[in-house]
Amino acid sequence: MSTTTPDGPDFTSGSASEHVMRGVVGFGALIGAVALIPVVGPIGLMLVPVGLIALRGCPMCWTIGLIQTISRGRLQRSCGDDRCTLTVVDREGAAR
Repeated sequence: MSTTTPDGPDFTSGSASEHVMRGVVGFGALIGAVALIPVVGPIGLMLVPVGLIALRGCPMCWTIGLIQTISRGRLQRSCGDDRCTLTVVDREGAAR
């Protein structure tokens, strides 16, 4: 699931394409579970755990992870003097 760091939980994946693929599997399984109820009955609900595992808990967790995955390495937070600032980091690693 998520790892807890001093900054809070981390829902990221290795890459954006990996994260989107997990979303496709997760949302597909959840939609399939509901869509298959008229065909196979409650047995179709067995897809719900697959969807929740792929989404790492819930659709909102997946969305937060997507945002974290996309922004990873692009934003840098620094705190001091009772104040925190968020700066954009260039590709070379220098803060703007």
